[in-house]
Amino acid sequence: MATVLEKPGNRFPKITEEGLDDLRKRIGVKITDTIEPWNYEATRDAIRHYAHGIGDDNPLWCDPSYAEATPHRSIVALPSFLFTTSRIISGYCGGLSGVHAMWAGADWTWHKPVLRNDVITTEATLKDLVEHQTRFAGRSFQQIYHVDFFNQHGDKVAEADSWVFRTDRDEARERGTKYTESRGRVEPFTEEQLADFTRLYQAEEIRGATPRYWEDVREGEELPRMMKGPMTVTGFICYAQGWGGLYIRANKLANQMQQKHPGLGIKNRFNVPDCPERVHWDEAFALEVGAPGAYDYGPERCSWLTHHVTNWIGDAGFLRQAKCQIRRHNPDGDALFIDGSVIRKYQQDGRHLVEIQQRAETHRGELSAMGTAIAELPSRAAR
Repeated sequence: MATVLEKPGNRFPKITEEGLDDLRKRIGVKITDTIEPWNYEATRDAIRHYAHGIGDDNPLWCDPSYAEATPHRSIVALPSFLFTTSRIISGYCGGLSGVHAMWAGADWTWHKPVLRNDVITTEATLKDLVEHQTRFAGRSFQQIYHVDFFNQHGDKVAEADSWVFRTDRDEARERGTKYTESRGRVEPFTEEQLADFTRLYQAEEIRGATPRYWEDVREGEELPRMMKGPMTVTGFICYAQGWGGLYIRANKLANQMQQKHPGLGIKNRFNVPDCPERVHWDEAFALEVGAPGAYDYGPERCSWLTHHVTNWIGDAGFLRQAKCQIRRHNPDGDALFIDGSVIRKYQQDGRHLVEIQQRAETHRGELSAMGTAIAELPSRAAR
C-alpha cells in the first residue's frame, strides 16, 4: 500500500516514503497507460468551446469566415487549447493514491500553429519529483511532467512541462496557514465595483487583423489590463465544459473509474464516492481539504495569461513561449486583474521577439499568478 491513514481524526490518505519511492522509479519512463484526452482533434466546435470557456471571443479562433481571410486561411486553435489534448499536462498524475494533487504551473513552448481539424497525439514522461515546505500544507512534493504534442503529419507543434503539488489534505485543513483569514469569506461587491468591471470588459481590445509590428514596440510598454471574474461556480463549470476536466464522469463510467482507481473516489455526505475535482464547485468539500472555498482551475488561469498576450499580439503574431506559476487559489467571489509589460525586445534566429512579464492580482491586491511570455511579431523589414 502506498498510502495509509495514520490518525483516527484523519480522513484522507497520507504521503508515505513507500509511495514516494514508487513514484521515483517512474521518472524518465514513457507513460503508456493513461486516460484518453478530452479532444483528439482541433475541430471548429472544440476550439470554440475552449475559447469561450476562458471568456475569449477572438474571431481567429471562433469565426470561420474571418479566419479564412487571414494568412492562416483557417480557424486557428488558441495556444492553450492543447490543454484539452492531454490529461497529463492538465494535472492528471500517477502514484500516491488518494493524495491531493494541486496543479500549480506550466512552461510551454509552441513550434507551429494548430489549425482546424488537426489531429493531436502526445508523448509524456514523469520528469522529476521535488520536495518543498509550503504554508498551504507543510511538506509537499512537486510532481513535474513533460509532454510533447504532434500533429497528424508528425510535426511537433508544442512541448511543455507542467507540475502539480501533492499535499496532505488533513494537514492543509488543520495546520495550513495560507488561507486562515480567507476560508469561507463572503464580501459582496458594490454596484459601483460591478460597473467598473463592466467598463473593463467593454474596453478589452482584440488586436486582430491590425499588425503589431516589432519596430513599433518599446521596452517598458504596458499591455492593456485584462479582467477575469468575478469568480463564480458557473464560470468554473464553463471552463470544464471546454477543457473536459480530469475526473468528471457519470453513472457507469464514474463507477468504472473508481473501481480502477479506488483511491480516487472520496465519499460525499450520502456515503457515495465522488471525484476530488469537486473542490471546484463544492464549497463544503473545498473547505474540508484546506482551500478557501470552491476555486478556479489552474490550467484555466494559465490560459487567461496566454489570452492576455494573444489579444495584444494580433493575428500576425505567434506566441512562442509562456510560463505560468500559480500562487494562490481564486475562490468564488474573487475578481482578477492581469497586467503585463514588455521587458525585452530582441532578434534571434531571424525572428523578431518580445518578452512580456505578467502579474495577476485579486481585487484585494493578492498575488494570484505570475508569468512570462515570448511572442514573435511581424517586422516592417520583412514586408
